[in-house]
Amino acid sequence: MSHQWLMWAQKLQAIAQNGLAYRNHPFDVERYEQLQQIAAEIMATYTDLEMEPILDLFQQEKWHATPKVDVRGAVFRDRKILLVQEKLDNNRWTLPGGWVDVGESPSQAVRREIYEESGYETRVVKLLAVYDRNHPRHGHLPQPHHNYKLFFHCEIVGGAPTESYETMGARFFEADAIPELSLYRVVPSQIAKLFEYHHNPDLPTDFD
Repeated sequence: MSHQWLMWAQKLQAIAQNGLAYRNHPFDVERYEQLQQIAAEIMATYTDLEMEPILDLFQQEKWHATPKVDVRGAVFRDRKILLVQEKLDNNRWTLPGGWVDVGESPSQAVRREIYEESGYETRVVKLLAVYDRNHPRHGHLPQPHHNYKLFFHCEIVGGAPTESYETMGARFFEADAIPELSLYRVVPSQIAKLFEYHHNPDLPTDFD
């Protein structure tokens, strides 16, 4: 499915946000607020979300618009990859991970996310891939924000599987037994690419 409408809406929102950040005339405010509302209307039309929460989300974003950063950990045990079961997406599965917080490095963030969502303590070994979530080759379900996804190979150094506020537990899966994935967070082609790295650790970092 093409999400060209999502790219249009995100670009409109970025223009509006940047315009409001650098405005120098009262009429500019009106014009950029109108752009922001159009972007929210587009997203509400093509998703099951209401326009007001989307517009409120946009209005909370200040200063120059930039992509957000999402980190994901690829943790293997033998020939299996670690997945966590999401409570917020109909119990679908994903790689442990999430947003990088202000003040964190990406490697700190992925270790924290893996521990919070799975219970495992890890060390970061290698950056495997950097992807633009909006790139059509990935096939993610639409989200309001434009973000980059960083995939890290991580090794377990301690801990034990557990549930969390966001997850129902953690399990390891073989490549031919991957459960239904949360396509907001990770897609089958990305999981397959991570297994390639597991079998061929000298492959260079992938990106688009």
